[in-house]
Amino acid sequence: MAADSLRTDRIWIDGAMVPYDEANVHILTHSLHYGLAVFEGMRCYKGDDGRSAIFRAKEHIRRLFDSAHIVEMCIPYSQEEVVKACADVVRINRLAECYIRPLAFYGEGEMGLSARNNKVRVAVAAWPWGAYLGEESIQKGVRLKTSSFVRFHHNSLMPMAKASGHYVNSILAGYEARRNGYDEALLLDVNGYVAEGSGENFFVVRDGMVRTPPLTSILPGITRDAVIKILRDAAIPVIEEHFPRDVIYIADEAFMTGTAAEVTPVRELDDRSIGDGKPGPITRKVVEIFRATLHGREPRYASWLYHV
Repeated sequence: MAADSLRTDRIWIDGAMVPYDEANVHILTHSLHYGLAVFEGMRCYKGDDGRSAIFRAKEHIRRLFDSAHIVEMCIPYSQEEVVKACADVVRINRLAECYIRPLAFYGEGEMGLSARNNKVRVAVAAWPWGAYLGEESIQKGVRLKTSSFVRFHHNSLMPMAKASGHYVNSILAGYEARRNGYDEALLLDVNGYVAEGSGENFFVVRDGMVRTPPLTSILPGITRDAVIKILRDAAIPVIEEHFPRDVIYIADEAFMTGTAAEVTPVRELDDRSIGDGKPGPITRKVVEIFRATLHGREPRYASWLYHV
């Protein structure tokens, strides 16, 4: 993504709206050196009624605070204040649709692994961002490669936290996959079972049954949770269980979910076509209902929209 595409008028930082070019941090910012920060990825969509709404804003900010609690960080604002800051950033920057990035991190002061007295700083930025893996990916599906990098054990880095340092694992896996001509990486857990993509949760379909990995070595995705609800409301059975990658090879369908990726079909893994190599009926149904929800056309899930 080009740097100019990130530019907006204002960014919220430490309780104030500041000009884009003034939202800076010191080179000795603790989190820059050690990776101990927590963040969220959120999206705002323009509804068919012309109003813009953030998808599951309160759930995202609750997870931000959960992540902070896991890593022993105390955010100096309430959840309600951060939700409001997200909406304010969208509105002040006149963004009808955008991606939103809340971030909590340790500022400058002490250095070293044992530093505990640095100020916790909080920022919210937003910018226009289209389909994460490309608009064509939603229509045709993506090609994945099983990564040589393993998703970390839950007693190593605690994947329930959306912590910045965790994403070194994801970045290296993504580099490897794209360098070899694939759209995205699929990571296995330390026991060899399917975990998730570099930034997405994973679902597989066979004989009308949907499976997704349990919340052990994966991030508890907000979109994942929404999709499970959509599937069950549509009377499509969903099981959360471990499974090896060859289950995907012989699946009828597969798809990934995430705030950035939304619902992205998977057409191939490790050079093996999944099903007939294009999005299947259950995947297409989920995409249809999910997109209708985002744009305010699905009254069953109206509570998932936080109007700005």
